[in-house]
Amino acid sequence: MENWRQRGQQGLETLGDKLRLYGRWWVACGWNSPRAWRAIGIGVLLLSIVLAIFRQPLADWLWPESRIQKLLDAGGQALQQGRLSAADGSGAGELFEAAAALDPDRVEVKQALARTAQAALERARKALAAGDYSACEQALQLARRLQAPSSDIDRIQMQLHTQRRQQGSVEELLQQAESAHAQGRLDDGADSALPLYQQVLAIQPDRMQALEGRDEALAELVMQANRAVERPGQLQAAAATLRRVEFYDPGHVELPAAKALLNASLERRRLQGGHALARGRLEAAADAFSEVLAVAEEPAARQGLTRVAQLQAQEATRLAGDFQFEAAARALQQAEQLAPDNAEVAAAAQAVERIRTARRAMDTRLSPSERERRLKALLAQLEEAEAREQWLLPPGSSAYDRFKAAQALAPQDPRVKRAAARIQPAARACMEDNLRGNRLRAARTCLDAWQALAPGDSSLGIARRRLAQRWIAVGSERLGGGDTAFAQQALQQAQQIDPATPEIAGFSDRVRNALR
Repeated sequence: MENWRQRGQQGLETLGDKLRLYGRWWVACGWNSPRAWRAIGIGVLLLSIVLAIFRQPLADWLWPESRIQKLLDAGGQALQQGRLSAADGSGAGELFEAAAALDPDRVEVKQALARTAQAALERARKALAAGDYSACEQALQLARRLQAPSSDIDRIQMQLHTQRRQQGSVEELLQQAESAHAQGRLDDGADSALPLYQQVLAIQPDRMQALEGRDEALAELVMQANRAVERPGQLQAAAATLRRVEFYDPGHVELPAAKALLNASLERRRLQGGHALARGRLEAAADAFSEVLAVAEEPAARQGLTRVAQLQAQEATRLAGDFQFEAAARALQQAEQLAPDNAEVAAAAQAVERIRTARRAMDTRLSPSERERRLKALLAQLEEAEAREQWLLPPGSSAYDRFKAAQALAPQDPRVKRAAARIQPAARACMEDNLRGNRLRAARTCLDAWQALAPGDSSLGIARRRLAQRWIAVGSERLGGGDTAFAQQALQQAQQIDPATPEIAGFSDRVRNALR
């Protein structure tokens, strides 16, 4: 214990001696003077300034983790803004590469470089699609530097080489297209403007020069179609032109208005056919309906054309009854061309053939005296039927039937012609009587007889319109009571009698809605 106290005392003495020596050194150096203290203050100030200026480099040197994170943040912002590379080092690629230099194994750094490489590939694809080959090459260089997948780089590089080889042919095609456009050759062969523009766009879909040229050419085609619509007999040509416009560009801005104009012209032409049919102008009606149907399948036009065929068939039967077989054959041929599958037309063809056969038999088997005897008997039976007012009924024994038989025997006999003059007004009166009594089927029979006796009578059109309207009126009344079956029959009758009747459209809609 005593030994430890002695050692402690010796240590204190030694420390005191050292402090006294340090004090004498301080005084000898002059550090206790005001001048020395000023020097110390200046040194401390300079040290503070140096630390303030070089704080970040020193911190980055001492703590590199914070430096990497800042590079990642700055690179992410540059990538979001689309600055993939920059000569001053502020691009995403350069910032992420700097972070990789500090810590190449860090996962976030590798992922950031991979994202930037993919962004460079996408930029290369877009530049290639736009035809900017220089920008595509630069983007590929960046992607290659950032170690993007070599398969993707090679694929884009191959497409770049292919398009560069095609560039010369594209320019040549574009020049040919513009030359054909200037000459007015828009769509009349493979060497005309529109097909050539299409070839350019097949290679470079975004080539603005080709897109604008195609739009101008299509606008000129639309103008041609609009002019054709206004000319007689040109509806089919106008429709074909608009179909070509739609083929090249279904979304062309002028196409809807042009189609509306065409549809309005088709409707106007269909109405013209209806008016011609009502006036008995069958050839004009057939031309109008056929022109509409050549463009589009329109039900009202189809019904009108069928009605024309039926009337032609009736005319053929009438002409055959008068033994005018050449004229009957022409009328029947026209009917078969308009409606080859129509039952009424087929029945008329059979009737004409039967009359032709009967006529040949009469010419060979009957002597003049026998023909005269039969003619007198038929005329007597005709007068009896007239006296009983059996103008059209019963079938086979009516005045009309007896007249047709007498006409077959001697079409030019004055007595037969006088009988025709009596029966025609009777058939007309029969139609009026049945119409007043709403006996519409009987009225239709009378109307058909009237048509057969006097196909050129100007009053027939008005009579057909009235009968069709009466069918619609009765059908509407029955439809209101829920009788849809009769309403359908009434609609069919009206369409057969006079398809141009204005009330048919509205009544057809009502029947269709009732059947839903």
